[in-house]
Amino acid sequence: MNKKLIGIYPGTFDPITFGHMDIIKRSLSIVDHLIIGIADNTNKIPLFSIYDRQQMIESDIKFYFKNKSNISINKFKGLLTQFAANNNASCIIRGLRAVSDFEYEFQMTGMNYQLNPEIETIFLMSSEKNSFISSNFVKEVHKLGGDVSKFISSNTIKNLDKKNI
Repeated sequence: MNKKLIGIYPGTFDPITFGHMDIIKRSLSIVDHLIIGIADNTNKIPLFSIYDRQQMIESDIKFYFKNKSNISINKFKGLLTQFAANNNASCIIRGLRAVSDFEYEFQMTGMNYQLNPEIETIFLMSSEKNSFISSNFVKEVHKLGGDVSKFISSNTIKNLDKKNI
């Protein structure tokens, strides 16, 4: 029997962007099942609650992916490697937008390897059209009245509008 390859795509997703969606789509060509892990990171102060972030992700997944059976969305707190092990994942998928992301990701990968060498990290470069998108930039542009419809879904825009930013 073939072992099912399970991958974790972790992030804060505050909010989810088309850059995230691109990494999700491309990850599905690598893994049999993708778990989107929404981090409850105590070092960050997100605009949206973890529940709201999960709802936005679920909405976008439902809208953009016909076959959703190989995607699940789970919240987690604590060590990513523990979350991955608890979900029988053999890899962590990380998106890289620019060289500046690499140093941080490289250090995190080294730490994760020390914590659990059984779990590999796979880096996916963002596509050229998404390389500049970040959740923080989207929130800032929206707050200043700019059009963010090229970067996030209409559902996410409605959620930002409710926050009055």
